[in-house]
Amino acid sequence: MTSLSAYIDHTLLTANASETDIRKLCEEAWIHQFKAVCVAPAYVAYTTEMLEFCPVKIEIATVIGFPFGYSTTATKVFEATNALQNGATELDVVMNISQFKSMAYLSVREELTQIAEIAHAQNAIIKVIIETAYLDSFDLYTACEICAEANADFVKTSSGFAAQGADVEVVKKMRSILPAQVKIKASGGIKTKEQAIAMIEAGAERIGTSSGIAIVSA
Repeated sequence: MTSLSAYIDHTLLTANASETDIRKLCEEAWIHQFKAVCVAPAYVAYTTEMLEFCPVKIEIATVIGFPFGYSTTATKVFEATNALQNGATELDVVMNISQFKSMAYLSVREELTQIAEIAHAQNAIIKVIIETAYLDSFDLYTACEICAEANADFVKTSSGFAAQGADVEVVKKMRSILPAQVKIKASGGIKTKEQAIAMIEAGAERIGTSSGIAIVSA
């Protein structure tokens, strides 16, 4: 297995995070050579400045339509465009779960396709948060299928705001459903090295966590 650091999106999305906290996040990512940092949209430009001279490539991820996904498409498109202009290289987009539960599958797919096209035009990637805690087996299959059709680069388990986060068995199911080119990001409640390894062995290629230091230091 590659070093765990290479799997980790070092994440800080708390409402009270300060610039000092974001600077510390970037310093930790630099030291431990994490794959990415994931910050709120308001901190993308600042994070870009912090990592400008980093000798290793650290992706700058941010969230779109976070955490509930029910922003309008126009709002999400603006968020995505603005984030890319500010230096984001990865967009973690919350699927419109409300529309999805209303079986408005075409609308959900069209929205994700539009954002994916915007991201890919800037050589950025899109990770779609499907919030697996709210999905039964049929929903999970359908959501993964929609993400693949929309040309998502990753399907992500959770925002961290639902009652349950990443689950090993769900990640295994996702891997069995998704085509090989669509990767999985496990996120939500991953706090230990053992949990991270279990998710990777189940098929995840990214780990979203605010416990990256504890994981790689264990």
